[in-house]
Amino acid sequence: MGWWAVDVMPSAPATAGDALAAWLVARTGQAIEERDDGTLVTFAEDEAGAQELIQQLAGSPDPGATARVRPLDAVDWTLRWRDGLGPRRFGRLIVTPSWSDAGAEAGDVTVVIDPEMAFGTGEHGSTRAALTLLERHLVPGQSVLDLGSGSGILSIAAVRLGAARATGIEIDAEANVVAVRNAEQNGVSAACKFLDGDAALLAPLIGPVDLLLSNILRNVNVTLLPAIHDALAPGGVAIFSGMEEGEAPLFRPVLAPAGFAIMEEVLDAGWWAVSARRVP
Repeated sequence: MGWWAVDVMPSAPATAGDALAAWLVARTGQAIEERDDGTLVTFAEDEAGAQELIQQLAGSPDPGATARVRPLDAVDWTLRWRDGLGPRRFGRLIVTPSWSDAGAEAGDVTVVIDPEMAFGTGEHGSTRAALTLLERHLVPGQSVLDLGSGSGILSIAAVRLGAARATGIEIDAEANVVAVRNAEQNGVSAACKFLDGDAALLAPLIGPVDLLLSNILRNVNVTLLPAIHDALAPGGVAIFSGMEEGEAPLFRPVLAPAGFAIMEEVLDAGWWAVSARRVP
């Protein structure tokens, strides 16, 4: 018997892909491949396991997703996913898998995240754009709030860059298990905390914070703007990501009425992020 691939097409790749990808990682324990057309590819040890995964899609965050299975050559796919993955640099911040030499120099800050652990590793353009702005705007000693924290990569990076504390809020409790493990791996457990729940309710209770990250879909970012404003200290900085380049003209106009002034914008592989200061 050999490994089988499961090709899963989200019903709406632009909006359902991230949640479905996280679900697939949690179900299989395998990394996924995201193709240009939105297809998510994961792996099973045998055909029975592949077919079982397809049946379980009905209970996934995207029950309308479609899937097919195909046999693979005799390759150790538990290791093959590492091919082509390596360190990524964001100013003085380096995000690297554990098996790779980060090539860090004096003054560099390293965060170790292994892609098989969870969706959200620095390999996606929206995460990279958020990391770029985080490295530029974080001031050591600040407090940080991370909405939709996923694998915990942004919270962990914030503390490694000098934040006094970072709190992640994630609606998916399974993702927080991974985030806690990642924080332990990077030696920042004491300063990184992860909460299960609704960001709209919890964010204002945790604030005021100096810097807030929201790497979520555009419509969710818009809905959360009042809570984000209330969670930030006057003059605090919010970093919004999770939006494609074409969504920028839709998101920019809502910031000023919500009490934010745009500071800087970043593009990465078609994904757009923006930093904005809370206007007192």
